[in-house]
This record gives sequence, structure tokens and C-alpha cells, in this order.
Amino acid sequence: MFGLGTTELILILIIVVVLFGAKRLPQVGAGLAKGIKSFRTNMSDEDKKSDPESDDAADKK
Repeated sequence: MFGLGTTELILILIIVVVLFGAKRLPQVGAGLAKGIKSFRTNMSDEDKKSDPESDDAADKK
């Protein structure tokens, strides 16, 4: 996964826990998940919007 080993992932997890605290960690995770879901939804919407344009170009050939 992105060239990160186990040691690096554990170090990142420790830093996140220190920065946000164990009590806020679920809130941070939920916010991150919502952001990723929103990003994916918007990207798929953009793909759907651009598909008719590419279909029209293919039909003209």
C-alpha cells in the first residue's frame, strides 16, 4: 500500500493518536470517510457527465 511498511503505518497511527487524542479519533475517521465518499461520488458524477460528450464524438466519426 503506497510503499509503506508496517513500521511506517504504526508510526503514522501513533502520530495521529497523539495529535487528535483517542477520544476524537472516531470523529476524525468518520469525517475522513465522509470526505472520501463525497470525493468518489463527485468523481463518478463527472465521469457520467463527460460520457455523453465522448459518445457524441464517437458517433460523428
